[in-house]
This record gives sequence, C-alpha cells and structure tokens, in this order.
Amino acid sequence: MAMALMLSVGVAHAGNAVAQSPTSIDELPPDQKVSETVIELAGWVVASNDSEGYPFAVIDKTAAQVLVFGGDGRLRGAAPALLGSAIGDHSAPGVAGLALREIPGRDRTTPAGRYVGGYGPSIDAGRVLWVDYDSAVSIHPTATGVPSEKRPERLASPSPDDNRITHGCINVSPTFYEQVVSSAFKRGGVFYILPEKASIADTFPEFAGSHTTSHSSSAQDTRHASQ
Repeated sequence: MAMALMLSVGVAHAGNAVAQSPTSIDELPPDQKVSETVIELAGWVVASNDSEGYPFAVIDKTAAQVLVFGGDGRLRGAAPALLGSAIGDHSAPGVAGLALREIPGRDRTTPAGRYVGGYGPSIDAGRVLWVDYDSAVSIHPTATGVPSEKRPERLASPSPDDNRITHGCINVSPTFYEQVVSSAFKRGGVFYILPEKASIADTFPEFAGSHTTSHSSSAQDTRHASQ
C-alpha cells in the first residue's frame, strides 16, 4: 500500500516525524507510490512546526495525490485528486474574477506554494474550503455537472495521466472529502502544493535550505565515523 511505503521511507527521511493515524484512509491505487519529496516535505513541516500546529495537506500535482495530516502530524488520509488542466505553477492575474467558462485553457492552473486556507463563502457554491482565496482555488468533492468531462472516471483510474481536467481547483472523492478533508480543516489549515515546472528551492526555500543542510550534516557524520 502507498501508506505503508510512505511510513517506511518516512522513518529514514523524516526522522520519524510523520506517523500514521490508526483511522487513516487510503484511496490511492495499490501500486501507486508516494514520492520521497512528499515524505520529506511532510516530515519537515512537522519537525519545524511550519504549520504551527494546524492540520496540513501536501498536494503532488505530478502524481495527482493529496495527503492530509492532522495538527498532531499524523497522516489522516491519502487519495487521488483532479487538478487544473493546464501545466504551470502560477495563477494568471485577474483569473479569480472570471467565470469558469471565461478562463482561457492556458490559465487553468493549480498554483504551487504554501497557502493558509479555510472555509469561507463563495459566489456560486455556498461555503467552500478555500486553499487560496486570492486565486479562487478551493478543494471540494468531485464536480459532476459536465458528464462529458468524466471526472469520477478520471479520479477512479489507476493512472494520474488523466487527472488534469479542472479549472484550477482540487477535486477529491466525496467520501474522502467528507471523512478526511472537511473534518481535518474545519478550523482551517495549511496547504503545500508541489511545483511541476518551478524548482522546490524556489517554491519552498526554507524546506530546501534545511534539506540541503541535513544532507550535508549526514555526509560529515559519515566521514567522521570512518576516520
């Protein structure tokens, strides 16, 4: 299972900072792996208290995965996600003020970065969980208003290659949203969205800096131990 792999790698790379909740939910395909970057970033968030005790999520756009952690750092769930149809790590200026049908295809991106989000009102969907209000990116259950988009089928497929279909928002299954996302973020939280074109260093400089330092320290320890 993806969670078992994450935990085993997390022990080596996150200093045991990330643990799995006994009630965590795993919706990832059985053979789908979680990247070491996701594991190391989650471990760093917990070890550095970067989320300040709030729940957080790590979204891997390339793998089309969402991993949700509680404020205690325990993994609450992992699931596939649908993401913006356009490749890119930034939101176009003014895109938040456009109706969905007015957003050009090239601007339908899910931006990368660290966002402090929470529930709030929207113009057309009631109360939603905003990841980034300024760019109008939210996380919500899979939208089914346009059957030809086949969003539930895309979400259920074992490959992430067909998960790019939204206007920029993050879609997860209704079950995962109700059982994991809505309960974890009812008082807000932090969202870390990995880049797909920009570098990790540009997107998460503090994480990248600590990551480089820790690897340098490990190398020095190895040299000292062998002398």
